Amino acid sequence: MIGWLQGTVLDRDAERVLLQVGPVGLWVHVPAPVAEQARVGHPLTLHTHLVVRADALTLYGFADPEARDLFVALLGVNGVGARLALSLLSFLSPAAVRRAIAQEQPAVLQRVPGVGKKTAQRIVLALHDRLAAETLPTAEPATDLDAEILDALVALGYSVVEAQTALQHIPQDAPADVETRLRLALQYFAR
Repeated sequence: MIGWLQGTVLDRDAERVLLQVGPVGLWVHVPAPVAEQARVGHPLTLHTHLVVRADALTLYGFADPEARDLFVALLGVNGVGARLALSLLSFLSPAAVRRAIAQEQPAVLQRVPGVGKKTAQRIVLALHDRLAAETLPTAEPATDLDAEILDALVALGYSVVEAQTALQHIPQDAPADVETRLRLALQYFAR
């Protein structure tokens, strides 16, 4: 099993990076934030998971082992394949997915394209006990306020990934009103 790769990015698209590891180039499927940050000609380290099927060997890479482990946990849920698990980690941060599951908020997962109500409920039901027992990141819990800001940013034309990233850059001690938090999220894009 290939668990970790380090190499130079030769090419990339929205879903994959071509990573040169020694004399070999490997296409690795990655979440959108990893693909966006990968720069051709620059080094990249990925924590990986190899999915073996009768017709293909597919390598998935993540920025950290926690994201990889969450991907593997999602694969264990009935009806969740690699494509859907990767989509969840492309549109929501691993911390947001963990919070949604631990706090039994399937509606947060439903914001991801391709995740319906039943699939979101199945994910929460299957992983709640396992993830609730783990220590959650110290980030502020997902709230209706955050959901409202996320929806407003998407309505302004930002992708869900961009909106989620901006949301994560709002200071934890920021006031809990929509206008202020939205303004702080928009300041992230002004950089």
